[in-house]
Amino acid sequence: MTERFAIYYAPAATSHLWERAATWLGRDSNDGDMFDGPVAGIDRDRLLNLTQSACRYGFHATLKPPMVLVDGATEADLRAEITKFAGEHDPVDLGRPKLASLDGFLALLVDDNDNLQDFAAHVVERFDVFRAPMSAKDRAARASRNLSARQIELLDAYGYPYVFDEFRFHMTLSDRLAEAEAGEIARAATTWFTPALDEPLLLDRLVLYHEPDAGKPFSRVADFKLGSPP
Repeated sequence: MTERFAIYYAPAATSHLWERAATWLGRDSNDGDMFDGPVAGIDRDRLLNLTQSACRYGFHATLKPPMVLVDGATEADLRAEITKFAGEHDPVDLGRPKLASLDGFLALLVDDNDNLQDFAAHVVERFDVFRAPMSAKDRAARASRNLSARQIELLDAYGYPYVFDEFRFHMTLSDRLAEAEAGEIARAATTWFTPALDEPLLLDRLVLYHEPDAGKPFSRVADFKLGSPP
């Protein structure tokens, strides 16, 4: 068994946005509930085919990507360090999210934000001690995806190419969409999500996600509120 842990941002599991996103993706990674029926006029089976990877990972924005824990580290150790880190940092204002395409993936994006970039960098650095080194197979798979020289450098240093200056906050809502269907899915998502996008987002927590074995769905296992002393 090769379990992995990830440190993400996700809105409160009681929020309107979380409820809409879980229904859209067909699975609530907080409690495991599955959803049937069409969404915004899109047949459920078709939507599931367009969101398979997004559904497996669960609704989130990546801060510390999925990692196998280094030898000697435990989930309890990781939780203790996240608790400590959360108590040392205040929430980050993200502004109002917007639906957009990011390299062919439908996602919720926010405007560039220096405070957010700094916070994300601190998460990557602080928790890298928990990350086991990449296998040669995983490194080769990542490196084959048309990465820039800078992204290769970050991959080798931190196990992931989209950190620090390459980081872009996003909450993925689909797999990569063909051009012929991207417009229709974007219109359906606009109809579905607009009621939940009236208020600015606040990055007010770190959320620990767990993948019990390779290819299995990720579960939301613990929330750590920022600004809360341990």
